[in-house]
Amino acid sequence: MDKRKISTVQQWGNSLAVRIPAAIARKAHFVVGQPVEVLSDDLGIVVHRKGSPKLTLEQRLKAFDTTKHGGEVIATGRIGAEVF
Repeated sequence: MDKRKISTVQQWGNSLAVRIPAAIARKAHFVVGQPVEVLSDDLGIVVHRKGSPKLTLEQRLKAFDTTKHGGEVIATGRIGAEVF
């Protein structure tokens, strides 16, 4: 996949905005709510991912995989008051 797409700078309130095409966003692992760092130099502008997006409780529960995280895991046998 080509890493270049032509886009247009647009007005967004008092700022300027550039839409990131879906193919490039997927390749960069960008998602809605993703924190980013925007750097500028003499050559142009670079956008880097910073950390993970802050998910709501509803989004976290939707992403929960019961086959991966379900059940109880006990690494040792019964100990203390558990022994009867």
